[in-house]
Amino acid sequence: MSVKESFSDDEWNMVLRAPLVAGFAVTAADPGGLVGAVQEATAMAKSLKNASDSAAEGSLIGEIAAAIQTAEGRQSAQAGLKEMIKGHKPAEASAAAVAQLKDVMAVVTAKAPDQAPMLANLIRETAQKVAEAAKEGTFMGFGGEQISDAERQTLADIDAALGTAGA
Repeated sequence: MSVKESFSDDEWNMVLRAPLVAGFAVTAADPGGLVGAVQEATAMAKSLKNASDSAAEGSLIGEIAAAIQTAEGRQSAQAGLKEMIKGHKPAEASAAAVAQLKDVMAVVTAKAPDQAPMLANLIRETAQKVAEAAKEGTFMGFGGEQISDAERQTLADIDAALGTAGA
């Protein structure tokens, strides 16, 4: 039995999009313009690729990575993000994303408890890489900081949602 079969379709879609939701939460916390958004999206994609390359066969992370590599999996993951964004200011969407991560961890802990720490690690690692991907507050490429205060707070909120302490 695959790990995916432990979840209903709605739960699986929520689990599937969790790494994307984490990256989105950080991006929405401190939107940095088009270049920053591209850099952060690239960091999110690289994080998922790295997870795919190192995931054990039959693990939840392996199944997420395999699903995201399909058009159907990407569409499922992106559909949930679109619903989260629609009609919300970035800070509200970021907070909703963090709340969804808490729900994801509750479902995974209940239905596949042995897989929960690995998923929490993937989510946190993705969020961290997105936060580090683009400098915030630059002027024509000068100044700014690698991780803004808003991103730092969002990472702390993600830690709380995942039940981790500053991973």
